[in-house]
Amino acid sequence: MTWQEIHMLDQRLTLAINSWNSPWSDKIWAFFSDIPVWIPLYVLIAGYACFRLGWKKGLIVIAAALLTFGFCDQFSNLIKNLVCRIRPLNDGYMISQGLNILERGGGYSFFSAHAANVLGLATCTYTGLREDTRKSYGTYAALIFTWAALVSVSRIFVGRHYLGDVLVGAAIGAAAGLAFGLLARAVMKRLPSKKLA
Repeated sequence: MTWQEIHMLDQRLTLAINSWNSPWSDKIWAFFSDIPVWIPLYVLIAGYACFRLGWKKGLIVIAAALLTFGFCDQFSNLIKNLVCRIRPLNDGYMISQGLNILERGGGYSFFSAHAANVLGLATCTYTGLREDTRKSYGTYAALIFTWAALVSVSRIFVGRHYLGDVLVGAAIGAAAGLAFGLLARAVMKRLPSKKLA
């Protein structure tokens, strides 16, 4: 399959997903795509990590999450400028086919930094928290990965990314999050465990 054929398939799949819109769902997807609304969640995650692991280990997980963010964001910018894929909202064909657009903006599309960042955060923090073997963190995983999936998919619904952008971004973010999460755990093993009541 050629790049052009892959691109055309990605266009069709993106349009199919993007077409599942309505006035009420548009508000939901715009909410999940809005970066400032993530900040309270990040503060809660940081506090939770420090509570469960102790402040020293908690800070190590927070540092690993910040490194994941930095890597994903900068790597996404690098690849975007190399690939130069036009965003769906700026693509004449996508607009002519009725693409629902909730955001405006320029720049390039491949790959989604939003998807990479949220999957990186989810994977890194979950991996780091698992250093505490007294708890499975299944509920945390369900919540944070659901949040990450919703943020990622929102990028299709607001018109800024193709499905392929989101899938690749999510995969890169998860890989980076796992790598930095495991690095955090390796560092934490050198510290004494927190005694919980």
